[in-house]
Amino acid sequence: MMWPEFGAETFSMRLHPVILPGLAAALLAASCANPTATFKNIAYGDPAQAYLGMTKSEVIACAGTPHSSYGGAGGSEILTYHYSGAGPVPAPEKTSGDKDEKKDKPKGIFSGMAGNKDKGDWDCTASFVFEGDRLVRVNFAHKDVDSPYAWQKIKDPEKAEEKRNAPVPTCSFSLPNCPR
Repeated sequence: MMWPEFGAETFSMRLHPVILPGLAAALLAASCANPTATFKNIAYGDPAQAYLGMTKSEVIACAGTPHSSYGGAGGSEILTYHYSGAGPVPAPEKTSGDKDEKKDKPKGIFSGMAGNKDKGDWDCTASFVFEGDRLVRVNFAHKDVDSPYAWQKIKDPEKAEEKRNAPVPTCSFSLPNCPR
């Protein structure tokens, strides 16, 4: 017995030679510039892309005063923010009754690391890299991220296995108060 043909096989055979070269050409064109960056942008996207090119003053206006800043070589500067939620937002305005002026000033890049038992009330860190007063890169990570090999240092096998299988903490990033 022979099955009736409804045209699907015939259509797919005619369509196949047309789609394959077109798909190959599109992939080749997309990967010519930087294949790794192209793949990452397609697969993951870049949440900071909309903010690249902003000036330092624009970022501070919508993200608030940074936790720390570091002036690098060649006119580059890094502003570091600590935040929880979607991204850095300005702190509430202080009233005239507030006397603590030291908390308003940015701290050094390593401030609070040594001897500070309190980890703060933030979950994520974002580092904004400026070159020539323009934002060129944003790196962000959770404060509790650990090396994927940290479990190997734990002597207790049960605790080591628990650490090994623990989910990796993540952060999201945006500048909720920025107009972009």
